[in-house]
Amino acid sequence: MDLGLKDKTALVGGASAGLGFAVARALFEESARVAICSRDKTRIDQAAKSLSNDTGRVLPVVCDLARADEILNLIVKVQDAFKNIDILVTNCGGPSPGTHDSITNKEWEHAYNLTFMSAVRLIQGIVPGMKKRKCGRIIILSSISAKQPIDNLLLSNSYRAGLLGYARTISRELAPHGITVNTVMPGYTRTERLDELAESISSRTGQSKEEVFDNWIKIIPVGRLGKPEDIGRFVAFLASEQAGYLTGTATAIDGGGTVGIL
Repeated sequence: MDLGLKDKTALVGGASAGLGFAVARALFEESARVAICSRDKTRIDQAAKSLSNDTGRVLPVVCDLARADEILNLIVKVQDAFKNIDILVTNCGGPSPGTHDSITNKEWEHAYNLTFMSAVRLIQGIVPGMKKRKCGRIIILSSISAKQPIDNLLLSNSYRAGLLGYARTISRELAPHGITVNTVMPGYTRTERLDELAESISSRTGQSKEEVFDNWIKIIPVGRLGKPEDIGRFVAFLASEQAGYLTGTATAIDGGGTVGIL
């Protein structure tokens, strides 16, 4: 199926590895131009090289998504290179694990800026151009923790749930302008982030990492962890011409692991 992404420009946050990189790859393989960002110059440059030697279609940018000034600079650089931003995929590294008693005010503030406000600021920055062109795709890459809270992930549970309300609200505001807004909630997907969470659980409970992974797999009806490309392909569809009638959705890509009916 031709997704109609040839010559479209996508900006993908947190794309040096994991889900962000998988999304960038899926969009690039559909012939889109792709701007990717990360705080680490070495990692984001390597990610760009892994995507393609065609530097005309991939733009790596160093950006700390927890900082408003760096987000503004990111958007300017992408627009200078590619003119328009047709597709925005908001994504960032997950906040630190922790409980109500262990999380400091500084950690709350940092997680707010990184997990919640990074999406808001990116969207604020690119929506005027999308409105002018009367088209655009915004995909918020979140987590099933937004729908079904996960123990010891208080920061993620709190701010990602807030993003669902934000996304649903602006989806109604932006729909008359030809802009869709959808949220993707990955389940347990084999990435560096999941390895970090397994290590955290292992250190708290005394279980081995292998036991932690086995316990996750047991609650997933399809019987396996997700693969980053599972998420990348679905995001590419949401960014496509074929998904023009989908907006305001929040979809769990989790192998059936989420037990709620909504």
